[in-house]
Amino acid sequence: MATLHFELVSPERVLFSGEVDAVVLPATEGDLTVLPGHAPMMTALKTGFLVATTERGNGRRVLVRGGFADINQGSLTVLAERALPEEEITSEVIDREILQAQMAYDATNDLNAKHAAESTLAQLHEVKHALNY
Repeated sequence: MATLHFELVSPERVLFSGEVDAVVLPATEGDLTVLPGHAPMMTALKTGFLVATTERGNGRRVLVRGGFADINQGSLTVLAERALPEEEITSEVIDREILQAQMAYDATNDLNAKHAAESTLAQLHEVKHALNY
């Protein structure tokens, strides 16, 4: 089976660099599955889980908060604003992320910024619920 070279980079570190079978991205327009041979494109990311599959039924989940994905036929590069592997996520980490998003919402009067913070808050609450925290 063909594979795709995938790199996931956050400002702090490179979280993944290697071959994968598929990656599901939390794109702003909806979840997007990237497979080898995908048409080239760029997309913005929202808060949600990115899932990289290295073999059938074996996926690695990473919580991303914003960023961009550069998709080519043989590679995918994700530049995430924030990224945490699932095993590093705790209820305290999620609560801190929610607090930061709430502070961003409260700190602005710009309607677009408020809408973005509101959307991030909703997505973080979904993540918290999905992880049973």
